Amino acid sequence: MSLSIGYTLMCEQSSPRRLVRHAQAAEEAGFSLAVISDHFNPWLEEQGHSPNAWVTLGAIANATDRVELMTYVTCPIGRYHPVVVAQQAATLGILSEGRFSLGLGAGENLNEHVIGQGWDPVNVRHERFAEALAIINELFDGGYVDYVGAHFRVDSAKLWDLPEQRVPIGVAVSGSQSIEVAAPGADFMIAVEPDGDAVAAFDRRAQGDTPVRKVGQLPISWDTSRDRAIHRAHDQFRWFAGGWKVNAELPGPAGFAGATQFVRPEDVANQIPCGDDIDAIVDAARPFADAGFTDLALIQIGDDAQEQFLDAAPDVLAALGETFGA
Repeated sequence: MSLSIGYTLMCEQSSPRRLVRHAQAAEEAGFSLAVISDHFNPWLEEQGHSPNAWVTLGAIANATDRVELMTYVTCPIGRYHPVVVAQQAATLGILSEGRFSLGLGAGENLNEHVIGQGWDPVNVRHERFAEALAIINELFDGGYVDYVGAHFRVDSAKLWDLPEQRVPIGVAVSGSQSIEVAAPGADFMIAVEPDGDAVAAFDRRAQGDTPVRKVGQLPISWDTSRDRAIHRAHDQFRWFAGGWKVNAELPGPAGFAGATQFVRPEDVANQIPCGDDIDAIVDAARPFADAGFTDLALIQIGDDAQEQFLDAAPDVLAALGETFGA
């Protein structure tokens, strides 16, 4: 199966104006997809940013022409009500002229606690997520929507501006429970681990008879100096070592700093390709292709390293395309 390569606009490490410029450069470099994180806080204070993803996406849609855009991912069960998410997504679909896909997930405490309503246990979050998916899908169908669930109510809501092409919905999954809840209401799968069993399970639960799109994500730390690349990855991305079951629960950057205080630079370098070895990136991408993923969005760690990575990106894309047929 071929693997299409995307680029990650990481709100936690760049200002909004920089993110728009990065999106333009990624399109020029040949990336087919640009995904954007949707956070209220950065993972670590060293990252230093977290602008509003939706406002930034509006500017990016206007500043680009060809690249597909996607939230990776938006949580519709906390600081955003699903009705608001549906309206934002429909508007982005229009502004991007059909280039936008809506990536959704059940969120992290890091971002959702800020509205002062606490952080529910995972089973309740999944219940809320299933209701949110149902509401968004019904609003995308058009017409007035009334909904009464255990967690959400909707009173006579209608999207007055819908794009000609329905916005595809992707859902982030991390295990059998999330697949069971989310796959039936989604058009494609999102995951950060190359789990072939999850891919197969998602296809069994998804609507339709054919395998659906699977979008993964791979952090890298590109630099002509491997030592500098490792230092940057450890400084800004050591939170990644905790895994998603832990990362979803910690409440703020201080918690992530404490939880990762004993993570060593060599630990990070063993998980993330560091330096300018294109073969190492190809090797790191291979498990996603083998697991059945169709798309893989690269995260270049560090705002200060985006330009040098994007300059090298055509060679990286060529190597990945030659290997995986992208």
